[in-house]
Formats: sequence, C-alpha cells, structure tokens
Amino acid sequence: MNNVPSPSALVYLRKKYEKGTRVELVCMDDPYTRLTPGLKGTVLSVDDIGTIHVAWDNGSSLGVVYGVDVIKKL
Repeated sequence: MNNVPSPSALVYLRKKYEKGTRVELVCMDDPYTRLTPGLKGTVLSVDDIGTIHVAWDNGSSLGVVYGVDVIKKL
C-alpha cells in the first residue's frame, strides 16, 4: 500500500494545512488511539510523506496519516 503523496499533492497539503490551522478529526484508522471523531486540534506541520502533525486539544500529538485518516479544516 503506497500512500505517499505526489510532490504536487504535498504542495497542496502544505498550503491547505499551514501551521496554526485548526482542524477536526473525522476518522482515524487506529484501533489503539484515544482520539475520537469531533476532536479538534492545531496543525504543527506537514512532513515529506504527507503526515499532518497536529497538537490535539486533549494533549495528544498523534499525526494524521495521508490517504488513511480524515480531518476537516475549520
């Protein structure tokens, strides 16, 4: 399974989810996470494989995996 975004997709993600952008979790494909849909957080960065690093309001810093997890911009 190859979820690495193309260079143009990375540019798009970095523009859409700039540092400081507020987001809300829609769903996360991780059976062990304590993050629940509706949780809000602040984007810290987008790395080279498209993971969106978020400082969640509950204190977690679990990243959002490109092509797997879903967030929406607030």
